[in-house]
Amino acid sequence: MEPETKMKAKAHSFIAFLNCSKETLLLIIIVAIASITITTTVSILLNKKTNLTVPSLGTIKTIGVEAYWDQNKENETETINWDELWVGSEQNVTLYIQSISNYEVTLSINTTDWNDEKISDYMTLSWDYDRKPINPGETIQVTITLSASPSSDLIEHLIANDIKNFSFDIHILATAIER
Repeated sequence: MEPETKMKAKAHSFIAFLNCSKETLLLIIIVAIASITITTTVSILLNKKTNLTVPSLGTIKTIGVEAYWDQNKENETETINWDELWVGSEQNVTLYIQSISNYEVTLSINTTDWNDEKISDYMTLSWDYDRKPINPGETIQVTITLSASPSSDLIEHLIANDIKNFSFDIHILATAIER
């Protein structure tokens, strides 16, 4: 059999198959369209939900140090407005921390008093302070980072509890180094 004849036979065979399987072909098309529709809808819904933003405010409480917005120590920091925090994002703030202790100190940071206690499960506060000793009167620069979990649990928590904003306290503590 010549190649052209083989090709015609295969095409004829395929057309005969389609004629016999119209119902199967129709079912495949319906399933394909339904799959595309469902996937697109879910994708749009997830995209809307993952773009959730929540304003937050952190109140700075210090012991043995003072926190400033500027290196010249003209603007003391009492609160950090983290602005809009997206699910799965992080915000950075640079502060200048001055020791007001009479001793060489190291610093620690922690959070308390979350106005929505459960939201603290989805937020992480960190900083780039390396535990280097700070002398009396010395000022150091630190970057504090608030990170929001990318978890769908955070999205569900925000929606279920209608959370529009949250706040918490940030404690920066100087501890004297024992010699």
